[in-house]
Amino acid sequence: MRSTLFEPDHEDFRATVRAWAEKVVVPFHDQWEAEGIVPREVWTSGGAQGLLGMDMDEPYGGGVRDFRYNAVVDSELARVGASGVGFTLHNDVTGPYLRDLATDEQKQRWLPGFCSGELITAIAMTEPGTGSDLQAITTSARRDGTDWVLSGAKTFITNGINADLVIVVARTDPDAPGSRGTSLLVVERDMPGFTRGRNLAKVGLKAQDTAELFFDEVRVPAENLLGAENRGFAHLMDNLPQERLSIAVTAVASAETVLAQTLEYVTERTAFGRPVGTFQNSRFVLAELHTETTIARTFVDECVRRLNAGELSAVDASMAKYWTTELQNRVADRCLQLHGGYGYMDEYPVSKAWRDARVQSIYGGTNEIMREIIGRSIGL
Repeated sequence: MRSTLFEPDHEDFRATVRAWAEKVVVPFHDQWEAEGIVPREVWTSGGAQGLLGMDMDEPYGGGVRDFRYNAVVDSELARVGASGVGFTLHNDVTGPYLRDLATDEQKQRWLPGFCSGELITAIAMTEPGTGSDLQAITTSARRDGTDWVLSGAKTFITNGINADLVIVVARTDPDAPGSRGTSLLVVERDMPGFTRGRNLAKVGLKAQDTAELFFDEVRVPAENLLGAENRGFAHLMDNLPQERLSIAVTAVASAETVLAQTLEYVTERTAFGRPVGTFQNSRFVLAELHTETTIARTFVDECVRRLNAGELSAVDASMAKYWTTELQNRVADRCLQLHGGYGYMDEYPVSKAWRDARVQSIYGGTNEIMREIIGRSIGL
């Protein structure tokens, strides 16, 4: 079934993204995996090609508000296995907070660099003791004159080492119940008291810098409050559907990619005197995965349309995130099996796809949380 989501302008943009990735990313990604980080020059190169902040206002370096352009970037990075390039987090997750909540003064300070790649962003929600339970965060900020004084720790922060701007979720009213009394504070690189821990070693996504962040009495100017004071949780709820859809877009693109690679492998690889793909088991497995991936693509495309129309619900986004990431893991696992022993070797991309897929059902809200959201929506 052919996708009808994209128009000619999106396909022209896809060609730009693909050419850039083949030149700037593909030859070097293995090196970045070994080093555990993507060089900052990749960000400024992507910014120069218009791959960052596409939905920001034009005066700041953006263009048009249309998530289909974001989806093109996400899909093309997934197609080449560029799991270390943190553009998806920058564009799809932190971008909407700055676009929709920043004051004019904040936009003038931050958005040109956001779009050029000179200011790399991250968002710090998760804490060592809270996981997906955002209502239980303990990082706090108290008002002191014209500043907020921020203390606490965050972990598993994507772009944590490279980030110049970090949107920190902090409790600003200690007497308010869990879902209230939190605010979003933007911490800038080199603010005194802001330190980064180690670049975390992970099962997959090895080129992506993922860090612990520490805030020891960091003085954050009042003008770095993002959105309304004590409305941080509401702001998070407004933006989580797009984050979860972004994960789903990557999941489907990744599943499609490893499926295509496996189809090529079983066509060329022989066993018992004939191509592996001619065995009934291979045909049935690939037919099943192709069907499920096509269904996933159709649903995700519809979610993108609804997001663009301002109609994507938290429940639909949760369905997309939960189902497509489970599918991505299943596709990667069964495709690895079809590769036999070679699938377990690093020289074959299916092994990296298998490792990278595993976290997809964990971050952005675990799939158990997604099921809880869906279950409550049907009255359970």
